[in-house]
Amino acid sequence: MDDPEPGSASQWDEQLTPRILIIAGSDSGGGAGIQADIKTVTMLGGFAMTAITAVTAQNTLGVQAVHPIPTDMVVAQIDSVVSDIGVDAVKIGMIGSPETAEAVADRLRELHVPIVFDPVMVATSGSELADARTIAAFEKLMEVASVVTPNLPELDALGGEEAILAHGCHLLVKGGHSEGYSITDRVLAPNGREITRLEGKRFDTDDTHGTGCTLASALATGLGAGMPIEEAFQQAVRFVRIAILAAPGLGQGHGPIGHNLGHNPYEQLEG
Repeated sequence: MDDPEPGSASQWDEQLTPRILIIAGSDSGGGAGIQADIKTVTMLGGFAMTAITAVTAQNTLGVQAVHPIPTDMVVAQIDSVVSDIGVDAVKIGMIGSPETAEAVADRLRELHVPIVFDPVMVATSGSELADARTIAAFEKLMEVASVVTPNLPELDALGGEEAILAHGCHLLVKGGHSEGYSITDRVLAPNGREITRLEGKRFDTDDTHGTGCTLASALATGLGAGMPIEEAFQQAVRFVRIAILAAPGLGQGHGPIGHNLGHNPYEQLEG
């Protein structure tokens, strides 16, 4: 892996506003995917740019339809952003197809910025978002990633910790699918050494749609701003937990989290 170690700010140009390129699918329900990514990056002070890989018909109950965007159009979006605005970090989510996975990996090899890969396979509702061929193509994306952020089922599907770390990336293991009173999230270095972990109380709620997307985008924003990976990780986990508590209670299924953290800036202006 030729990408710089996450947090080594001297390896890329720091901007007053970190420019975050999000390569992911659209969630028509607004709780996950590109929509959650943009909200997260914006709330954390970054500038969100997108390369949309798929359009989904999706709500809190599940995914009703998926339309992958042609690979050449995904690449064109990346090239358009990189050539003009520039990029300080990349977040990869739902990838759409194996052809797109390989093409995106090839393009990202040319960038020397932190790359956070969230290997999305299944939505919170249980709907499949990646077939077996696409999951197999994740190997290419892990080769260029600085950090891979699987949940526990995704970790198992990708062969476990050692299989992911063999690509030379950091690993953020999300513990939300574990059992018990608490949740533990961990960050491992490429050599397998645990860098940091956070343990927190499990919230008794079904309003967790978009938590994985949000965590990965928050991590990318922190890294793009030049934070060490430990600091970016802590900020990302804290943001997700507060957003869960601020969930607006929408929909009949797994509701979205509250990316605005329950805050309306206009209320202060009017008061």
